[in-house]
Amino acid sequence: MASRLYTWARWMVRHRRWVIATWILLLAVVGGLGATLHGKTSTEFTVPGVESQKAQDLLEERFPPAAGGVVRIVVAAPEGKTVTDPPQREALDGVLREAATVEGVVDVSRPASTGALSADGTIAYSDVRFTAEASEVPEAAKEELADAVEPLRDAGMRVELGGSAMLPQTEAGGPAELVGVVIAFLVLAVALGSLVAAGLPLLTALLGVAVGVLGTMFVSGFVEMTGTATVLALMIGLAVGIDYALFVISRHREQLADPGTDWEESIARATATAGGAVVFAGATVVIALAALAITGIPFLTIMGLAGAVTVLIAVLVAISLLPAVLGVFGERMRPRRGRKDQRKGKREARPAGSWGLAWARTVTRAPAVVLLAGVLGLLALALPARDLRLGLPSYASQPEATTQHKSYDLLTEGFGPGFNATLITVVDTEHIPQEKREATVTRLRGELAADKDVAAVSPPVLNPSGGIAVMSVVPRSSPDAQATTDLVHRMRDLAPTVTATGGSLYVTGQTAMAIDVAGKLGDALPLFIAVIVVLALILLAIAFRSVLVPLKAALGFLLSVGASLGASVWVFQQGHLNGPLDVAAAGPVTSFLPVLLTGVLFGLAMDYEVFLVSRMREHYEHSKDPAEAIAQGVARSARVVVAAALIMVAVFGGFVFNDDPIIKSIGFALAFGVFIDAFVVRMTLVPAAMALLGRRAWSMPRRLGRLLPDVDIEGARLPAATPAGPIADADTAAANDGSDDRTAVRA
Repeated sequence: MASRLYTWARWMVRHRRWVIATWILLLAVVGGLGATLHGKTSTEFTVPGVESQKAQDLLEERFPPAAGGVVRIVVAAPEGKTVTDPPQREALDGVLREAATVEGVVDVSRPASTGALSADGTIAYSDVRFTAEASEVPEAAKEELADAVEPLRDAGMRVELGGSAMLPQTEAGGPAELVGVVIAFLVLAVALGSLVAAGLPLLTALLGVAVGVLGTMFVSGFVEMTGTATVLALMIGLAVGIDYALFVISRHREQLADPGTDWEESIARATATAGGAVVFAGATVVIALAALAITGIPFLTIMGLAGAVTVLIAVLVAISLLPAVLGVFGERMRPRRGRKDQRKGKREARPAGSWGLAWARTVTRAPAVVLLAGVLGLLALALPARDLRLGLPSYASQPEATTQHKSYDLLTEGFGPGFNATLITVVDTEHIPQEKREATVTRLRGELAADKDVAAVSPPVLNPSGGIAVMSVVPRSSPDAQATTDLVHRMRDLAPTVTATGGSLYVTGQTAMAIDVAGKLGDALPLFIAVIVVLALILLAIAFRSVLVPLKAALGFLLSVGASLGASVWVFQQGHLNGPLDVAAAGPVTSFLPVLLTGVLFGLAMDYEVFLVSRMREHYEHSKDPAEAIAQGVARSARVVVAAALIMVAVFGGFVFNDDPIIKSIGFALAFGVFIDAFVVRMTLVPAAMALLGRRAWSMPRRLGRLLPDVDIEGARLPAATPAGPIADADTAAANDGSDDRTAVRA
């Protein structure tokens, strides 16, 4: 692979203007398609085949009004008054009449006739039901409703909007995310020692992310996609795009520090070696994200594919656009000390960084102690994951300043915590004999009302043909409580009593849907982790032609995932650090976070594993000294791995301050996971484990060795380097390299 990338990079450098023009043209085309033909992203996380979705499909088919999206108007009377006092009642009646005229509205409930009034009369609500599904209710209609309720505020009443149609759109690109990019630039400047060199990874990464995200937007016009998919593509694409460019540029500048290296030769070699590691590491990320399809959950599959395509573009940028851009800068990318040495005619390479070498020798001095302490520490961080509960954020998790959160609090205050967890019971009575239908539904209602965790059951509502009966069940507990989950299961256990009469029983609603999605994902997680671990073993065995290195890497990856999940449970489920992280309320961990974290963190962990261990193997191939290979491998890669990890943490950490609770939890889990994996597992436990393994780390059974391809990511079979002669200055070199680019800034 290294030889082919070497030839490829030379072609890219020599045709750099065409390469750069092609990428700019691609950005323009994809950008135009994404900006003009994009679709509307969904805010719902549905799973075909689960009971709650079957019930929703049944309602859409045979009782459409019951399946439409709802905007719930929640009102609270001024202090010392009630909603039924004449001024407040008249204002509310007028607003509800106005709400009924909004386009798409089919029904507006009246608090006085539906019992939607708190016991003390201070809080009431009205459901404004649309013909369209919740995710399809137009923004214009919701804005019109928001304007229509203003007279209630003029009357001194508090008014908030909730309901299924008010789920906020997921967005990114705020100030917090930009801070992450700024921090990434500062880290790059320190790591590369040059503002120009630091700007290149950002430039190429942003171009790649733009192509990926705009392409995702274009696809959303043809495939239903959640807003989280686009944000995930942005988050991962930006992080890996910067890191992959950093790997190549740092190797290029390291080589140019040797005054005897020609800059074009250096670009080709950096692409062949570091670029080879990028291709291999990127392939693991792509495969891991694409493997989300094995969960059988459409929205998660699309999220994984969106992220995978963006990572694939980042890899292509790193091995095509980046060499071309480096070719434009030519000799200007040589570090200052390398230029001085070249002018003086010096040919000796400078030694590797001293702090990385010192760290490697410190860790390997007592490897067993380091390994034991690190493993015990990571297991301690993972302990909270034993209590992991999965779910989807309710309105309680939205920022406290939002109308959705305020409506949740008002309803809890007026009607109890279970009101926000209302469950919808759907009874299909079409095949029940006419004379038994009413008795069957009445008996079911009585059994539901008798449950210790049920606060109230509404009278059944029938569709016009009489074949569907719908009842609302209000639990005593909140949407996120375990008692509510247990209640849903008990309600479904009543299905045989209905089935015996020829009917069918379903339980649906937002709370039931969240429980079903969590259950489906929880069932898929063990299989997904098993696939990822097996994948890691195979890929790393191919990369390093070793059995023990892949086993060690897979175990380290599992420790990183466990620690990250434990920290996520500790923060988001148990409620620690809610203030600093601006978490509105503790609740279950986002249902698809463990699966997503496993896939993404696997790929990113393999990035650092490949880059670090490939430098060890490269030195081992030349010296056959395992101890020195560890020391030199860490010394030559520590600076880049640390910088890459800090960049990842900064980019992901910026999303922790996103208002969307799902994006917040994903950003936190990935930032924490990358930090632990890079600094504890790869930079500490890996050298310690490699020291204990010694020469055995690089051994492989002969029969297995013959089966696996030899990919040569270390560049052992590259041709001898072409020396560079002394130069007068960087401007002369730019003139001699055939480039007419005079605008480059000195590194």
